[in-house]
Amino acid sequence: MPTRTIPLRDHDFRPDPSGALWWPERRWLLVADLHLEKATALARRSGRLLPPYDSAATLGRLGAVIDRLDPVTVVALGDSFHDSAGADRLGAAELAVLGRLARGRDWIWVLGNHDPDLPAALPGDRITEFAIDGVTCRHAALPGATAEISGHYHPKAAVSGRAGRVTGRCFVADDHRLVLPAFGAYTGGLDVLDPAIRGLLAPAFHVWLIGRAVLHRFPGARLSPIGQRWAEA
Repeated sequence: MPTRTIPLRDHDFRPDPSGALWWPERRWLLVADLHLEKATALARRSGRLLPPYDSAATLGRLGAVIDRLDPVTVVALGDSFHDSAGADRLGAAELAVLGRLARGRDWIWVLGNHDPDLPAALPGDRITEFAIDGVTCRHAALPGATAEISGHYHPKAAVSGRAGRVTGRCFVADDHRLVLPAFGAYTGGLDVLDPAIRGLLAPAFHVWLIGRAVLHRFPGARLSPIGQRWAEA
């Protein structure tokens, strides 16, 4: 099925093939789980040298979406950095890119479990969660919440059909909540059918599976298990 807007509390949100969410009514762009500086965090933990290009790649993709849509406000839904010290490890070039992207628009950092503290030098506002026009934005979904937009779980889904099996990042939503895929270049994913995500959803839900240039909407009943559990490193 072709991509569509996602309705939530009398608003229509448009999932973007980049993994960002566009709120046309307010001209807001929402992204989740950038996990900037994940490579440097893993390198420090393991003692092995890893290619430190994830932040540049993620900010490059984010910049392309911002340049295309020109949002009034950007909302980063938590785990924007892989750890609270990640912003301090961000290179001068990446800091300059981030400053350019934030210039002339509002920027909201929703704090996540990986980055509960962010330095004041970063542009924008920091907040644990907030509500606007009846919609609550937070990092991790709360059981029983309504009209909620969140990230945290890095949802992925698999669909089997005549042309074979397709697996990829996805948006997932029911009548009460919408969960964004991870936007970061160096992130894993969790099967939507895993109890951690499936347990949050109503019996009837849909995913918007990200293809190369478009999204495809499928009912939850069409999904098949990915077959491998993922845990955030």
